[in-house]
Amino acid sequence: MGNFSLFQQYFDNAPLMNVPGRTHPVEIFYTPEPERDYLEAAIRTVVQIHMCEEVAGDVLLFLTGQEEIEEACKRIKKEIDNLGPEAGELKCIPLYSTLPPNLQQRIFEVAPPNKSNGAIGRKVVVSTNIAETSLTIDGVVFVIDPGFAKQKVYNPRIRVESLLVSPISKASAQQRAGRAGRTRPGKCFRLYTEKAYKNEMQDNTYPEILRSNLGSVVLQLKKLGIDDLVHFDFMDPPAPETLMRALELLNYLAALDDDGNLTDLGAVMAEFPLDPQLAKLLIASCPHNCSNEILSITAMLSVPQCFTRPNEAKKQADDAKMRFAHIDGDHLTLLNVYHAFKQNQEDPQWCYDNFVNYRSLKSADNVRQQLSRIMDRFNLKRSSTEFTSKDYYINIRKSLVTGFFMQVAHLEKDGRYLTIKDNQVVQLHPSTCLDHKPEWVVYNEFVLTTKNYIRTVTDVKPEWLLKLAPQYYELQNFPQCEAKRQLEILQTKMETRQYQEGY
Repeated sequence: MGNFSLFQQYFDNAPLMNVPGRTHPVEIFYTPEPERDYLEAAIRTVVQIHMCEEVAGDVLLFLTGQEEIEEACKRIKKEIDNLGPEAGELKCIPLYSTLPPNLQQRIFEVAPPNKSNGAIGRKVVVSTNIAETSLTIDGVVFVIDPGFAKQKVYNPRIRVESLLVSPISKASAQQRAGRAGRTRPGKCFRLYTEKAYKNEMQDNTYPEILRSNLGSVVLQLKKLGIDDLVHFDFMDPPAPETLMRALELLNYLAALDDDGNLTDLGAVMAEFPLDPQLAKLLIASCPHNCSNEILSITAMLSVPQCFTRPNEAKKQADDAKMRFAHIDGDHLTLLNVYHAFKQNQEDPQWCYDNFVNYRSLKSADNVRQQLSRIMDRFNLKRSSTEFTSKDYYINIRKSLVTGFFMQVAHLEKDGRYLTIKDNQVVQLHPSTCLDHKPEWVVYNEFVLTTKNYIRTVTDVKPEWLLKLAPQYYELQNFPQCEAKRQLEILQTKMETRQYQEGY
């Protein structure tokens, strides 16, 4: 598997050993024509296998994400129910990374028994590519591969990292097929043509370093004393523009000076296992007297989405979420969830009742402890503003600006948001807890789907941007837009001291 010759060359023509896995033969089937709707084709194939295959054995279906998987499970169940009592029982089990652990364990349940009429009972596991290499599910004999997966892609021009549904590589297709032959001979149904496999698919998955934001990578290389990044011997050299964007980000965050050297702040940031923005945010929260709260928010941002929204209880889940909602935005909503989790003694039943993912919150708690230890090592004071003070939430929101000042959007007169500097038209993600549209927001991530969304957003004041990130908000470098005009007016006020007490 994989491009072994690349590794051989990189490690000075190291000798190659081939250790074959113990697998059984797998028969591969292709579709004669390309499928217009791979989800529909996948569901149809599950039903055909269940009804027509005379050999007992379970089914593994690969899909791209949680929503698609839940939709497929619902439709498969409906199709089987419509076949009537003569059909064998089919147990449909979803698998994706944010599923609670007790539900992930269901993939190891045995298949339903055969019926007295001889109809075979099976289970079908509908999974993301987590099941491609990470685990083996005993009993799987049939694999259905639509040929797609979600992959991270990065656009350095607008600094946006997104998950997009993309065709898989031949290497991934072979891995998927191999899942059918782990314990006995199997069959793999590829929902694409043999011609597409041979001529259109890449041999190997595009390396992640070529489709990622390199901020963390460059910071670690600088920490190791590697200064000449342009000539560094990467196995797969990233595009110069991606490297330049990473250097620019670290310079604005004050992790690198104008000559590209690691600063004292950058050296401390490099010790945190976080994106540079989050590391800067955490360190800068100390003078704002809210490092305890920013620790919790950072931990919550570092784990999978904590809110669950089951198909059969969407309204109850939405109502539960709004009980945690904070008027100023989603970062403070996450803080409310974490505080409530701790106040309820980390009770899994409380999580279930409130539609939050116990595993995500437990992970956040572990991350928080790890980050606390690193803060202690560098004598970064952990403190909180008095909860009853009017500055309690203001200090937290100001702190968010110190890390996310490059991720700001402004509400235009036509009701759309424009991202600062890059002028991308965006909308607030439907998952936001905000019930209004603040004029200025910081956002945690830019999500590319059918529309451009900004997710996890908080209301901020424009004067904080000018005061806390003056290097980035040098307005002569800004493209013409309404946000620039407003910031210029505000800056003039601040400079002529018409703008009075504090910020």
